[in-house]
Amino acid sequence: MTASSAASPSSAPQRRPRADAERNRTRVLNAAREVFRARGDEAQMPEVARAAGVGVGTVYRHFPSRAALIAAVGEQRQAEIVEFGRTACLPCAEAAEGLAAYIQHIGEALSAERGLSASIEAAFGSTEPTGEGRARAEGIAAQLLARGQEEGTVRADAEVADVVMIVCGLAAVIRNDAGDWRRYVRNACAGLRAPG
Repeated sequence: MTASSAASPSSAPQRRPRADAERNRTRVLNAAREVFRARGDEAQMPEVARAAGVGVGTVYRHFPSRAALIAAVGEQRQAEIVEFGRTACLPCAEAAEGLAAYIQHIGEALSAERGLSASIEAAFGSTEPTGEGRARAEGIAAQLLARGQEEGTVRADAEVADVVMIVCGLAAVIRNDAGDWRRYVRNACAGLRAPG
């Protein structure tokens, strides 16, 4: 009895900081996303700390550098895009429509968060996702292309590389405010469709 009563007080304090730390990390990440969205590359760590309601030391405890924080926010956005593709686009009755919805959603995310994209580009020289996030995003496109080709709604010679080029062009149109990005998406997706 003595051993179990001694064990429970020591185990409770160990669990609480982990939960608090995870809550603080999520709070910092969400606040950083809003700050970078609004202020772009001008946003600094103290602003993020104020927006999150934590000390700047807490921000650095979870994200040891500004670049690490920007990378984490970019990964969060990429994960949300992939989740949209998985839950809203893959189930579409027609794969070509699902693919168009996927590219349209990427445009909406990039357009709404130009400041975040500018921060990612300034920190890393490019806004292109890398690693696992990129592989998952391309995996969604690959599934939609393959199904569309089976259905006859997507051109037989379309490849994932074509979708990547479309998204890179889309990012440039949005970043440079070079015209109506929605029109660009419509025209690009029309090019992916099977003739007739």
